[in-house]
Amino acid sequence: MNPKFRDDGLEIFAKDGPPALPAGGALLDRDGARIWHAHYGAGPAVMLLHGGMGNANNFGHQVPALIEAGFSVVVVDSRGHGRSSWDGGAFSYSQFATDALAVLDRLGIGKVAVVGWSDGACTGLAMAKAAPERIAGVLFFACNVDESGSVPFVFTETIGNCLTRHKKDYAALSPEPERFEEMSQKLQVMQGTQPDYSADDLRSIAVPVIVLQAERDEFISAEHARYIADTVTGARYVWLADVSHFAPVQRPEAFNAEVLDFLRNLTF
Repeated sequence: MNPKFRDDGLEIFAKDGPPALPAGGALLDRDGARIWHAHYGAGPAVMLLHGGMGNANNFGHQVPALIEAGFSVVVVDSRGHGRSSWDGGAFSYSQFATDALAVLDRLGIGKVAVVGWSDGACTGLAMAKAAPERIAGVLFFACNVDESGSVPFVFTETIGNCLTRHKKDYAALSPEPERFEEMSQKLQVMQGTQPDYSADDLRSIAVPVIVLQAERDEFISAEHARYIADTVTGARYVWLADVSHFAPVQRPEAFNAEVLDFLRNLTF
């Protein structure tokens, strides 16, 4: 990776997207959807979970770095996203979590570390609550756990560039490309009502958790991220300077360094 790579405004992301993922991938039929997933490399397993409206391609900067570091990588397109289909039903983090666990079952992976970005972070926590014995740890980046965590929305050019990429990818990847707006609307319903974890819910999470907070996150307050880290038993708060909600594609070297530090301190 080019250590000087920067795409703070997501102009490169909008125009070209991240580096391509390795070839491969399969579909898993599950509860009204076909879930696309892929497994690359060898070693302890890391599952990368993307954010809302995105897809696994958004981790094009992370997959090769993790493989080079000796990990195997599982990527998933959430139902209704990317290459995965969807029956039009309501979205929920708990269903995304059970889909992800079903992918691990299909791949024969007993235990995995989860790196979750935005909606993927909440999916990772839902996995940890549902099956803690399967989760080595969760890196929780850029999501809230109740409605108090969101900052007032302000549309920016950076957000617009992200949306441009999501629309391009959906048109190119989805088995039903005409459903982007329907998917987006259902996603906003989920994001407006879920998750709604109490402090007791957070204290019940029994896996290692890192709460990674971007200095300029456009959606999540630093105070809320600190609350999550202070409430989940044993969790650690990490500040990521000079990036926003889109750190994995803005400054991948800095983001990847935190991911690798997290992974090297886990027991698989």
